[in-house]
Amino acid sequence: MNSSPEIVSILIFCGLVMAMGLVILGLVRFATKFLGTAKPKKGKYDPYECGVPLLGSARERFEVRFYLVAILFVLFDIETVFLLPYAVSYQRLGMAGLGEILVFVAVLGLGLLYLVKRGALEWE
Repeated sequence: MNSSPEIVSILIFCGLVMAMGLVILGLVRFATKFLGTAKPKKGKYDPYECGVPLLGSARERFEVRFYLVAILFVLFDIETVFLLPYAVSYQRLGMAGLGEILVFVAVLGLGLLYLVKRGALEWE
């Protein structure tokens, strides 16, 4: 089998990277055992957020409107992904590109107007 020096050096490099990863993993495991951080203590695995102890159950259900707002946020946030390429190349696209992006923004505006009319963004 013909093995070029490049392939051999790549295989050696991959072996060294894997060995380094295993050494680091072993050192972390040893340090954890040596320092005693793996010992369970009272309250160690309790839910804790933002410096405030948990007052109720961690399994409370959220209302549907929270999910609706999250989905709408993602939907209208994705529009930025489509607007950024236009912003980068607006000079090359000219007036035709401006017209197309205005139609895109108008469709988004109509969708937002529809959501406002249906009351999807109202909390009460």
